[in-house]
Amino acid sequence: MSDTDHVVYPPLNTLKPVAQDIWIVDGPAIRFGPPMLKMSFPTRMTVIRLAGNALFVHSPTTLAPQLKTEMDGLGNPAWIVGPNRIHYWWIPEWRNTYPGAAVFLAPRIREQAGDHIDFPTDELKGATGHPWDDAIATLPVAGSYMTEFVFFHRASRTLVLTDLIENFEPERLGYGARWLAWAGGVLDPDGQMPRDMRLTFSRQREELRQAVGTMIGWQPDRVILAHGRWYERDAVEELRRAFRWLMD
Repeated sequence: MSDTDHVVYPPLNTLKPVAQDIWIVDGPAIRFGPPMLKMSFPTRMTVIRLAGNALFVHSPTTLAPQLKTEMDGLGNPAWIVGPNRIHYWWIPEWRNTYPGAAVFLAPRIREQAGDHIDFPTDELKGATGHPWDDAIATLPVAGSYMTEFVFFHRASRTLVLTDLIENFEPERLGYGARWLAWAGGVLDPDGQMPRDMRLTFSRQREELRQAVGTMIGWQPDRVILAHGRWYERDAVEELRRAFRWLMD
């Protein structure tokens, strides 16, 4: 057993149904954070099937052979989405396998990725103008460090976040990582926006408040997170709890 086995959510690299036409895939752990304070993060992607079996692939994890077989049986990956500047690593793997898919990247991914992404892409810019607009609402949430794009699948009433909320379960963490998660404000059952990330919204606090209000106004049933335990129910209550530091 490796030192990351307890962090992830097996089975890995396989589609797990969430609601009609929406799945998650739990991927491998990654190491992330400043030097000397790095910790293991579980990863999670979301797949949404739209009309004509077109697949919306959000924050892709590694494309293991088993997962490729499952994806090919599900539909055709039409859009591969990097929702913020630090969620891009496995995108080239997916683009090489599905060259017909359009790749949409949040601002500053190219700056962050360098030569890792050396192919044409589209940039996520605003709330509308995307090929998935009829089925999925798009919400840009801009901070000084990065812009995260939030998505809401209307038919299943599912909100898809990336790093705006992180929620690490203490029993899956070692003592040091558990302390870091607590100090960062991202320890389950009270996972929130990481405290260091909040600082990057100091000049956009009102815009962030409006964005959270939009998410609550959508009245989602569930919230999928990229890192840690996601919220299968009581989505509005979880949003109000996680952002009480902002909304109260």
